[in-house]
Amino acid sequence: MRVQQPGKKQARKPRNVYSCNFRSAGRLSNEDARALTMIHEGFAQHVSSALDAYLGTSIEVKLDTLDQLSITDHIDSISTYCYVVPFSLNSMFVECDSEFVFPIIEMLLGGTGGAGDPGRELSEIEDEIMLDVALLIWRQALIAWRMPDLSNAAGPRIKAGEMHQAFSTNEKATVLTFGVQLGSSTGTFRLVLSTESVNTLLKQLRLDQPQRKSRVWSFPMPPLRERILDCDVEVIAELPGLRVAVRDLISLQPGSVLKLHAPIRNPGMLTAGGHGLLEAAPVRIGSQRAAQLGQWVRSMDRERR
Repeated sequence: MRVQQPGKKQARKPRNVYSCNFRSAGRLSNEDARALTMIHEGFAQHVSSALDAYLGTSIEVKLDTLDQLSITDHIDSISTYCYVVPFSLNSMFVECDSEFVFPIIEMLLGGTGGAGDPGRELSEIEDEIMLDVALLIWRQALIAWRMPDLSNAAGPRIKAGEMHQAFSTNEKATVLTFGVQLGSSTGTFRLVLSTESVNTLLKQLRLDQPQRKSRVWSFPMPPLRERILDCDVEVIAELPGLRVAVRDLISLQPGSVLKLHAPIRNPGMLTAGGHGLLEAAPVRIGSQRAAQLGQWVRSMDRERR
């Protein structure tokens, strides 16, 4: 407790007064936007791997846009048959466009992943299938955010207009849009976060990432092993060691059949970067060609390693 001496006036500390722009309230700073972009680019890679394993086929997911807009404007932009599931006490949402929903459903039901008919409602079975997919996406989000304490429980599917209940009238929603490439089909899904959810996420990111004195976020470069695992390697399934007479090659015409004289019991080989790795037998998944992998190839190169 500080006692003021009689006859001596206490000097007042100068106050710093700044002008306030209420229209910019709740907007993400450039620093926060960069942090959210980086964390969700990694999230897109994890979702791609998870869906790849879940569907049993190659799928590519990437972050397209990060936007902040009023919840009213966002709801107006949602298509009629968009699949919307609330999470975390209805403050976060996973939205799947029909162009993403129907190829996923068709593939899980044994199809080839075609676009289907996006202009219809889902059946009960299809609804349950998409709920599992939404849960898969949500679990990957929790891993990327390092927030395992959030609930994994999904609410029932809602109409887009019901999202108003989770936002105040003028609140801005943070919308992360992800593009999905599945075979010949393309679609999108989104993560929609309330302002409170974004603030909680940013607070968690600040705890995980130490800040420099300049208050610029420091995101260390991924370790060498992680960068190597992201490298592209040419992979070929082939029949090595075959010999074909030159006269047979010269006489080839469109529609000709070239006899390889290779017993069907002899497996092929999967090579990566020119090095044989595994035995491979040709198979088919729907309309796609594939290779079923067998045992490791004990080549001289592998034995040296």
